[in-house]
Amino acid sequence: MSETSWLSVWAGALPEMLDGLKLSLLITVVVILIGMPLGLLLSLGSGSRLKIVRWPCFAIVEIGRGTPALVTLYIIYYGLPDIGLTFSALISSFIGLSITTAAYSCEYIRSGLRSVPRSQIEAGQALDLKWSDIYRKIVIPQGMRIAIPALLGYSIQLFQMTSLTYNITVREITGISYSYGLQTFQYLAVFALAGLLYAAVSTLCTILVAWLERSVALH
Repeated sequence: MSETSWLSVWAGALPEMLDGLKLSLLITVVVILIGMPLGLLLSLGSGSRLKIVRWPCFAIVEIGRGTPALVTLYIIYYGLPDIGLTFSALISSFIGLSITTAAYSCEYIRSGLRSVPRSQIEAGQALDLKWSDIYRKIVIPQGMRIAIPALLGYSIQLFQMTSLTYNITVREITGISYSYGLQTFQYLAVFALAGLLYAAVSTLCTILVAWLERSVALH
């Protein structure tokens, strides 16, 4: 195919693919807003002294990490209707990727919380602070600051992971690319454009993450 033909295909596909890009970014943002706070709760729960709290959190994290994100999406979109729970493709993508994100971000956050120096906690105890206050004022703020670089790096992977939602009929970048390829049979040109869009956004995010990491390190 000539360069002119490629440009022609790209010009025809780009408007629709930009709509797909917006949907991919929407899924990424919503899943971060749901999954990462859940990850914080799971990390606190899995560190609880109460077995009735610790073991369920531990099980949720291990299942979430051990099950491929695509399988989780299939279970929610195709499997749950068998027991009367039906969600749209977009809501299923929010739920499925949030479960995966909560499980992985739990590990990053737990690692950050464990990195807080013991002396900081002992200083809180010396001030006669309650455990809840020690966690709220000392452990969580410092632990989250340590975990931020890993969480930001995961967010970039999450954006790329949104391509999996094409398998449950969400029309994000990959879904639109496949449809456009079916219509034109120009798969190489179409998926090359999709790859460039993913790479462009991921590169911009990587630059932003590096800047944020430097900012966090300076403060």
